[in-house]
Amino acid sequence: MLYLFYLFAVISVLSALMVVAARSPVNSVISLIVCFLSIAGHYILLNAQFLAAVHIIVYTGAIMVLFLFVIMLLNLNKITEPSKTLTTRIAAVTAGALFLFTLLGALRQGVQITAAKEFDGSTGLVKSVGQSLFSEFLLPFEMSSVLFLSAMIGAVMLGQEGPHTA
Repeated sequence: MLYLFYLFAVISVLSALMVVAARSPVNSVISLIVCFLSIAGHYILLNAQFLAAVHIIVYTGAIMVLFLFVIMLLNLNKITEPSKTLTTRIAAVTAGALFLFTLLGALRQGVQITAAKEFDGSTGLVKSVGQSLFSEFLLPFEMSSVLFLSAMIGAVMLGQEGPHTA
């Protein structure tokens, strides 16, 4: 299990670096898909199969396909990318270094080793997620459903032809 964790961690970090370093937007999206799949592998190792399945369906299946569709529709090429000046590169390196120092400072100040909590084997399973959604998190769950319903109604209203009346 520990080897799988390290394998997924290395795949996650390398594919995330490829997202940033890839010159082609299509290659960047494919690297992001690999990163999402490796994160889903971490969820499976944590015995959260439902969360892994939802992560794969929502992020890898829907959002990344949408990104890929938009990138191919816009026909983004390397030729259309403006060249970066020396000032832009210096500013990027400076911002990255400041961010790294901030993270390292927060890591030095915030690391506290605590004892591990008791782990229940049914933590990430569908039954326990459903029980917690419909008991202690019922109000936020229903509020999010009303929010999604209003978003769908707004999308339908915007998609109609003719005058819009609210």
